[in-house]
Amino acid sequence: MTDNKASGISRRGLLGAFAATLVTAAPTYASAAGFLRGAGDVRRLRMYSARTGETLNMIYWIEGEYIPDALKEISYFMRDWRTNDVKNIDARTIDIMTAAHNLMDVSEPYMLISGYRSPKTNAMLRARSSGVAKNSRHLVGEAADLRLNSRSVNQMARAAASCNAGGVGRYSGSNFVHMDCGPVRSWGS
Repeated sequence: MTDNKASGISRRGLLGAFAATLVTAAPTYASAAGFLRGAGDVRRLRMYSARTGETLNMIYWIEGEYIPDALKEISYFMRDWRTNDVKNIDARTIDIMTAAHNLMDVSEPYMLISGYRSPKTNAMLRARSSGVAKNSRHLVGEAADLRLNSRSVNQMARAAASCNAGGVGRYSGSNFVHMDCGPVRSWGS
């Protein structure tokens, strides 16, 4: 048996390099988490909100573990800005957002259009638009509507859809993409 430590290569380092190679070589994985493997076991989410003026640059996962305080801060950031109601955002949605962002290879943070929506806000938006679902995943903290100035709606939607891990909606007229951790599906143009 070869002593990898003597050659300066650890088993973990070798596996990490192999995983990073797979991420760049493979076109799709069964879930967004697959795209995040090999990233040094660190996951970071960067966003800003034009509605509140807040910014977020948060490491929420280290060495195979979610950081509970970081997830709480993300949930607060993604609160219903109209009512200030907070709901825990599903970590699967956060992973999809992060994986899509990494696939697009951008440094620009997402602009958060909508995260959690209270029933009151969802009802108000439904009254204004036929494009708002009565049982929206926003109501349960499983969805985000996002924009990037440096990427088109189609580019963002393709990145999110390639994660094969949830719903992806294109809203070209409003210049945003919906990402959620529900069943795999897509809509819009």
